[in-house]
Amino acid sequence: MSIPLHELETVRDWLRWSVTRFVEEKLAFGHGTDNAWDEAVYLILHTLSLPPDRLEPFLDAKLTQAERARLGDLLSKRIDAKVPAAYLTREAWLGDFRFTVDERVIVPRSYIARLLPDALAPWIPDPDAVEHALDLCTGSGCLAILLAHAYPRADVDAVDLSSDALAVAQRNVADYGLDDRINLIRSDLYANLVEKSYNLVISNPPYVTDRSMESLPAEFRHEPALALAGGEDGLDAVRGIVRDAPRFLDPGGLLVVEVGHGRAAVEAAWPRMPFVWLAADGADDAVFAITREDLIAGR
Repeated sequence: MSIPLHELETVRDWLRWSVTRFVEEKLAFGHGTDNAWDEAVYLILHTLSLPPDRLEPFLDAKLTQAERARLGDLLSKRIDAKVPAAYLTREAWLGDFRFTVDERVIVPRSYIARLLPDALAPWIPDPDAVEHALDLCTGSGCLAILLAHAYPRADVDAVDLSSDALAVAQRNVADYGLDDRINLIRSDLYANLVEKSYNLVISNPPYVTDRSMESLPAEFRHEPALALAGGEDGLDAVRGIVRDAPRFLDPGGLLVVEVGHGRAAVEAAWPRMPFVWLAADGADDAVFAITREDLIAGR
């Protein structure tokens, strides 16, 4: 793609041009933004080292030749190669929390992040009561870090099968100064968690069905398939998480699992299990919670 660098002088010019091209090229979003405008604003402000929440004062600012070249290169990768924005900027955000990311991990996005800690209050009324928590399939470590902030007395185990993902998680844990509270463990789900038990177990595991994997937009194909593919019905990892959770939960302990829009598949797989579905930003089919006792009773 050829970018008319000499014609795009101001931030306003670049923003208008970028939105038009994003729409024309039918880019897919979902890695931090959900529309062409927000993504263009984010990429332009980030590339120019401008405050991410201050667009208006800079709209008529002219770019230097070097800035045009740098922005043009980044936008070419977004448009031509369909690289997700987070991989271009090497960062992703969950609320006010910033995380380092690259192609070794999926871009952080989670309904669970929006539920910590207040929406878990019916089961965990006192955050200080959580002393041991587990994040299965931690990826970049983002949810483990949010756990550590939501439950200030908790020691957190963060598990992933991918050594590459754990290397990224280690950087994020260090950036937040949580090395003494978050323990990164390479494990296939619970396999290497010998004699461990937790007040709270959360997981945002791979849950994309085989059929959906075949039709993923190009942007999502840049992410590691290991972190996305959930098998025929999307529940390969979820089955192991649910099956073995009672062994690793304390009495009264809580399991919270994100399954995308897989509620129907979950309820078909466990028709007697009394899952509670948590509403997060209007989605009532994405996250379930269940206590250790209900897991045992529902078998």
